[in-house]
Amino acid sequence: MGVAGGEGLDKFEDMIVRAAETTAGNIRAAKAAIGSVIFGQERVIDLALVTILSGGHALLIGVPGLAKTKLVETMGTVLGLDARRIQFTPDLMPSDILGSEVLEESAGGRRSFRFIPGPVFAQLLMADEINRASPRTQSALLQAMQEQHVTVAGVRHDLPKPFHVLATQNPLEQEGTYPLPEAQLDRFLMEIDVDYPDREAERRIIFDTTGSEETRPKPTMSAEDLMTAQRLVRRLPVGESVVEAILNLVRSARPGPEGGEAAKAIAWGPGPRASQALMLAVRARALLEGRLAPSVDDVVALAEPVLKHRMALTFAARAEGETVSAVIGRLKARLG
Repeated sequence: MGVAGGEGLDKFEDMIVRAAETTAGNIRAAKAAIGSVIFGQERVIDLALVTILSGGHALLIGVPGLAKTKLVETMGTVLGLDARRIQFTPDLMPSDILGSEVLEESAGGRRSFRFIPGPVFAQLLMADEINRASPRTQSALLQAMQEQHVTVAGVRHDLPKPFHVLATQNPLEQEGTYPLPEAQLDRFLMEIDVDYPDREAERRIIFDTTGSEETRPKPTMSAEDLMTAQRLVRRLPVGESVVEAILNLVRSARPGPEGGEAAKAIAWGPGPRASQALMLAVRARALLEGRLAPSVDDVVALAEPVLKHRMALTFAARAEGETVSAVIGRLKARLG
């Protein structure tokens, strides 16, 4: 009995290994296809892929012109997802995102309401400059992100699967914007900073995008392949040392004794959703790199994008020039 059980377990492990190898190959091909169009943003591409493999949403922060919109369009093509874009403006209404009911009259004179779905019914949605819309409109989208369905006129409408939101925010212009509340920021698995490309990448950009032929991304995966990969991410084993590193990191990022000296600068810190986010993201990063189990290095690499938007510093710490990134850097160093 014990041998048969052991054989069954071995077969199950072999199956997972084979599935992981196939999926890792698909993901690497997708990453290469995105990288052939988006230059000089390897870290951003990696983090965006990790977010989607984890089944989450990401907030991309960067000045205009750094290919954030192009990244989302390219990811939609490469991953075989139905991608749409909403430009957020102060006059955008919740119905502009979710959809609305219209009254129709049939040939026989009967009147009935018909639901016309809004752009949120996509598999990959780009919410461009999300902080420009009113809180009411922001919360309509954020509710959809959390619950994976929308309710219009009392009727529930399920969103397509998979459903991911990549929202963008410009860090410079704060006039006429409505900053996202902390509870809503927490809905994003990661906050990804998009920096300027280096000199060589910028050289490639100016040649590739101003010639007669521009590189077009090629589809490498389908929505079904992606959902298979997401299921696999949740089945990857996580060692005890990695679980301890996640708990130590998240708990030390809160005010209190666990953070030691660094915690004195923290006004409020991440809740358990940050631990859940890290638990998924480290597995996704391992799979992206062709490994079958995450390591403590993955926790260190993903600490800042997962924690940064889930914590704030005290007024005194900010007055002394302290930053959230610097505090997270000190907390990461404690993991060894």
